[in-house]
Amino acid sequence: MPIPLLSPQTQVSLLTCSPSDDAVFTLYGHTALRVLDSPTNIDIVFNYGEFDFSAPYFIYRFAKGEMNYCLGYETFTTFLNKYMMRGSKICEQVLNLLPEEKEKLWKALSQNSLPENRTYRYNYFFDNCATRSVAIIDNNIQGFIYYSTPTTYPTFRNAINYCTRNHPWITFGCDLVLGLPADHVMTHLETFFIPDYLKIAFDKAEIIRGDSVAPLVLNTNIFNEKNILSKQSPSPLLSPLSCFTLFFILLLVITYTEWKRKAFHRWLDCILFFIAGIAGCILYYLCFISTHPAVFPNISTLWLHPFHLVGGLFFSTKRMNRVGFWYHSINFIVIFIVFVAWFFIPQHFNLAFIPLIACLLLRSGTILLRKKFRIL
Repeated sequence: MPIPLLSPQTQVSLLTCSPSDDAVFTLYGHTALRVLDSPTNIDIVFNYGEFDFSAPYFIYRFAKGEMNYCLGYETFTTFLNKYMMRGSKICEQVLNLLPEEKEKLWKALSQNSLPENRTYRYNYFFDNCATRSVAIIDNNIQGFIYYSTPTTYPTFRNAINYCTRNHPWITFGCDLVLGLPADHVMTHLETFFIPDYLKIAFDKAEIIRGDSVAPLVLNTNIFNEKNILSKQSPSPLLSPLSCFTLFFILLLVITYTEWKRKAFHRWLDCILFFIAGIAGCILYYLCFISTHPAVFPNISTLWLHPFHLVGGLFFSTKRMNRVGFWYHSINFIVIFIVFVAWFFIPQHFNLAFIPLIACLLLRSGTILLRKKFRIL
């Protein structure tokens, strides 16, 4: 099917949708491109953020970091209604492009949206809806875009933690699975993976063609200005830090009661270290097997690892007391060193890690004391 030609009145715009609480993936906002040509009745939004939950092995591919996203298209009215239903504010930045640049970009988007071209391997930090949008603009203009660079930049972790600031459990999960590379300070171009950062950069950018310098954005239009994203912080009592602290206190009371009664609840250690081992398996998979960016190396793999599953087995019977004692000894030393060393390692430490690490130290330390006083 031939691609229709555009009229001289065509407008090409960058659309930035503000974050919403509709789903986890909507917390970061969204970017798309609009081509409006009223004389030819073209008003299409090209969207690099489409994916299919029902695709085979979606959960496995998501965990592995092998998610396929695609470039889709729809009418602007459909797009606008969809994001207004989510409560998002939509900011349209009309780009200051030449007619031939608009035509070239229109053809590139139309070609890329064909079934055989539309799929791409998604990468949250480096290849997503925002980075794809700016890349196709860069590749189809004459000259280049000059960005006014700020004096300071956030880290990758700071940028995403700001997006999840009203969702502490999501922030906790991100802090747990993201490793040392996430604390790397971003370059200006790397910030573009966050739609709002890209929008701000476009506001201040200039397009340079030879000796000609002009603003990249001609004008800005706002749709659904009343964004209904929740501005209220959740109750501190339901935060990971509060919940895990209460769990540690409960574990401390049980451990104290055991000590006073000279009892030993093997089932407690089996359950605790089994859960830690399962969590460690997930963390190790993401760190060492998946292709997700910024997950390796991760200091958390030194205190939360699959070997806790073996430790849980050692605690299940008296016949393995000796082996269990050595496991607890090594576990206590390693976790204690990791906890102290974290103050000198440039990887962000979520405060909710403290009660979890304390739980493992408490139970391993108690076993060592039991061995010393011969009350196992």
